Amino acid sequence: MTKTLPTGICRRRLLSGGAALIALSPLPAMAQATPLADASLVRGLAFDGDDLLLVASDMWRSADGGANWQRAALTSPGQVSALASHPERPGRIYATLASGGLIRTDDGGLSWSQSDTGLPQGPADALTIAAHDPDTLYVALRGDGLWRSQDGGETWEFVMDRPYENGSEQDILSLVSVNSPTGMGGIWLYAGTDTGLTRVPDCFCRWQAVQSGDAMDALVAGVEPAPDKPLPAGAPVSSLALAIAAPDVIYAALSSDLWKSTDAGVNWAQIAEMPMAHLAVHPANPDHVIAVNDDTILLSRDSGLTWSATSHNFWRTT
Repeated sequence: MTKTLPTGICRRRLLSGGAALIALSPLPAMAQATPLADASLVRGLAFDGDDLLLVASDMWRSADGGANWQRAALTSPGQVSALASHPERPGRIYATLASGGLIRTDDGGLSWSQSDTGLPQGPADALTIAAHDPDTLYVALRGDGLWRSQDGGETWEFVMDRPYENGSEQDILSLVSVNSPTGMGGIWLYAGTDTGLTRVPDCFCRWQAVQSGDAMDALVAGVEPAPDKPLPAGAPVSSLALAIAAPDVIYAALSSDLWKSTDAGVNWAQIAEMPMAHLAVHPANPDHVIAVNDDTILLSRDSGLTWSATSHNFWRTT
């Protein structure tokens, strides 16, 4: 079958799996495998153990890296804005809703229940599980700030205003908990906004730029030196992802390309020139990355060095 290739050059080799193999170097930005019916319907990706979960109008599950899909939910969970899976309890998955609130499933998506007592019903844009305590959750509410639950979503409390950048508060588009010491007795929360990447220690003293060195020293000195190789200035960071097993390896999806840091967000390198709206990293294997771009699902098993366009058509899977 002939595959069409859009314009634009990718710095990395992109290999299409299955019968249609593309192995050109350099390659265009992406290869079109079986296209999604409408990629704009995809609302979130997550791993549940080794299985991959994808939410569009319904929730779908793949046990083979995206080659084949089956419906995971008996009923639609609603318009999901973000997914997070419990790393120690297979089947427990949390989802924020674009209309507001958080829901939880303990059976892999078959049934859902509300899990948002005390959480305001504003639109929720980002969700993450604390790297050091998987029963601690964080949700970013649009126009509001950061909320925390320390009991698996049963109750919620406000912990932090939105980051203040470029003269105004910025909504949080993406969120990850990074198990990297802050120098203040805790670990970091990284947030992607329309203006770039920022972070806050989980003592919630203040948002600050990502930088090398000890955070306490920087706060005392009042100096925030720029990292040697930061993400592009002012670029929206729509998706952040990492594996809890390797907290120093972080992936960031910008509007037109994908970036990777191996030192907990201080220095970054571009690893693919293609737009990616959603990212997920295998919880125990930071080399295994899955992403959705404009029209297909992409899989990498070597930390983004090469990518395969999975064979899929889950809208027609029964």
